[in-house]
Amino acid sequence: MADAAGSASAKRMCSVPERLQLHGAMLALQFGYAGFHVVSRAALNMGISKLVFPVYRNIIALLLLLPFAYFLEKKDRPAITLNFLTQFFFLALVGITANQGFYLLGLDNTSPTFASAIQNSVPAITFLMAAILRIEHVRLNRKDGIAKVLGTVFCVAGASVITLYKGPTIYSPTPPLQMMRLMSSTTTSAISSTSSSAIVSTLSSLGDAKGKSWTLGCLYLIGHCLSWSGWLVLQAPVLKKYPARLSVTSYTCFFGLIQFIIIAAVFERDGQAWIFHNGGEVFSILYAGVVASGIAFAVQIWCIDRGGPVFVAVYQPVQTLVVAIMASVALGEEFYLGGIIGAVLIIVGLYLVLWGKNEERKFAQLITQGSSRVGSQSTPEHTNNRKIQTKSSLTQPLIPPSTENV
Repeated sequence: MADAAGSASAKRMCSVPERLQLHGAMLALQFGYAGFHVVSRAALNMGISKLVFPVYRNIIALLLLLPFAYFLEKKDRPAITLNFLTQFFFLALVGITANQGFYLLGLDNTSPTFASAIQNSVPAITFLMAAILRIEHVRLNRKDGIAKVLGTVFCVAGASVITLYKGPTIYSPTPPLQMMRLMSSTTTSAISSTSSSAIVSTLSSLGDAKGKSWTLGCLYLIGHCLSWSGWLVLQAPVLKKYPARLSVTSYTCFFGLIQFIIIAAVFERDGQAWIFHNGGEVFSILYAGVVASGIAFAVQIWCIDRGGPVFVAVYQPVQTLVVAIMASVALGEEFYLGGIIGAVLIIVGLYLVLWGKNEERKFAQLITQGSSRVGSQSTPEHTNNRKIQTKSSLTQPLIPPSTENV
């Protein structure tokens, strides 16, 4: 008895650190993704090609994923066929090529904060796509169904506000450019005028997308979110037939890399674009491939396995706050009224969708438990009808366990 009580108390003590580890891992993941938004924007402003950047990024990600996919899923991986290769190709077209391409185009015309804010609409857009394709059934006679519909409306409204209304500047921090000018004026003896002006010129391009189309950039980001959501929806039937998630991601990354290489070979005619010109470009590519694809993928898989997809998705708005702080400090990014209103609407919509999804799952579990208790007293035909009636409206998970960010 004493041993049993001791083991039970030990388990309770061990469960607390694991929960804290989950929260710490998710916070670290959001900081990693937030850094990716800022680093990617800085890389674009340094002049790195929008076609070469994803090529190098996917090469690094593929090299990181291949060993794990090969050794860990050797027994679970089905035989490859032409049908599977075709499905992986189209998954790459939607989830890698269109997803990452639209993201870079949108980020180049907007800012890291709003790119992160619009990404919060991905769960709601995924729900909307699943409902249109009849993968998910919406029941408006229950509060969970109403919450998901309202959440989707809020997310669409938020994205529309960000796209159509920029508004006045709410907060304008002191950009790093002014600080650099002060430093350059006081250290002229240590830094030559030529190098100082070059650094000032580089920093002047960071921050908000001056002189570019904000509306067009937001439209690109909406295309990025639609591609990402379509990728999540299309993954579900593929993973049912090919239940090796790391292998599916590796094949998708491989075909995405091939597609980007072909596109870059056709449209990127400048040979200098493939050469690294400074350490900043090398750092941004390594960060995108290692942190935003490799490490982030592994951490996200572990968190979904331990905490569930809802736990992971709830942390998504934290990324927007972290991005806003990092972009303000590092890039001197300004905050606009339209972006703040849109971000609030998207975050409220995200939580409504996730709350509805969670309530729906609880309701389905209660009905399933009730039906199992009376199952022995029911006829097989009656039991089958009850199972059909109490089937969860969420046929596929809103956020599958195998997801890769932009």
